Amino acid sequence: MSSPNLHPMLNVAVKAARAAGAIINRAALDVEAVRISQKQVNDFVTEVDHASEQAIIETLLGAYPGHGILAEESGSQYGARDSDYVWIIDPLDGTTNFIHGFPVYCVSIALSVRGKIEQAVVYDPTRNDLFTATKGRGAYMNERRIRVSKRTRLNECLISTGFPFRTGDNFKQYLAIMADMMPRAAGLRRPGAAALDLAYVAAGFTDAFFETGLNPWDVAAGSLLVTEAGGLIGNFTGEPEFIDQRECLAGAPRVYGQLVPLLAKYSKFATVDEKLRASDRVRAVSASTKASKADASVDLYARSTVPGFADEAAEAETPAAPAAAPAPRKLTRVRREAPANGTPSEGNSSAK
Repeated sequence: MSSPNLHPMLNVAVKAARAAGAIINRAALDVEAVRISQKQVNDFVTEVDHASEQAIIETLLGAYPGHGILAEESGSQYGARDSDYVWIIDPLDGTTNFIHGFPVYCVSIALSVRGKIEQAVVYDPTRNDLFTATKGRGAYMNERRIRVSKRTRLNECLISTGFPFRTGDNFKQYLAIMADMMPRAAGLRRPGAAALDLAYVAAGFTDAFFETGLNPWDVAAGSLLVTEAGGLIGNFTGEPEFIDQRECLAGAPRVYGQLVPLLAKYSKFATVDEKLRASDRVRAVSASTKASKADASVDLYARSTVPGFADEAAEAETPAAPAAAPAPRKLTRVRREAPANGTPSEGNSSAK
């Protein structure tokens, strides 16, 4: 059902997203029956991805046959190749969650006009939550205006992220990022659907989001939601042209400003000096995770997160004074006297 308050192109995108959501919800009733294939290690695609993507493309091109398409599963094989208008589609963001029955996934659709995102839809079919934005008109959740969080203190913030899962991902660097981030924030979450993570930042449910290895269809729609809700989004160094750079940081302005200095050294666009600092940090955190007894005292994460842990650990590491040797036990002989009847009595010290 279209809304008269929405931009006509956004209305078409909403119609497409709801059509895809209906396909996803039907499949979710019997997720064990869904056919699954693997694009690469830990990266799955299902028949539901393909069916929902086809429904989206048919809806969009039915209304705008001259527009281009960039979709996760089919690339740019549909639509016009040289159009200034390109729909960027992720038909099921959070496929791994979906195939496990974990209800955190969404449909993401964005319209790029001459390289700038101007329309955005993120639809959560499990909750029937619809996030929409038109450039210059604000961001909405179920037709209610949304704004980013008002929190300014990092230690009060809930931050979402995505963990590395592909072969070749820099796991050690992510451990270092987490070691830097977790002691400073109220909590770190990994929901598993980047488009929905960005929608939650726009709605103020979380205060910031960061992740590497993302594709344009993961972040295109969410990026407009964040900026139209008053937030900032860019790469780890804070530069706004990030969609094709495979790293993303978003948040409320004052939180974003505190996270850029923490994450900048881990960016692939960092300066040489910053990259050297990042390498040193990665080595330090890697050393702290070793299981040997000799390395247990350099547990950087535990020392930086548990109040008073350093003092307690220092006390634990101080050699305890040797305990005084116990006094030798004095043995006494109990003498027993035989009574008149000849039976020895107990407890008589004069008995022999």
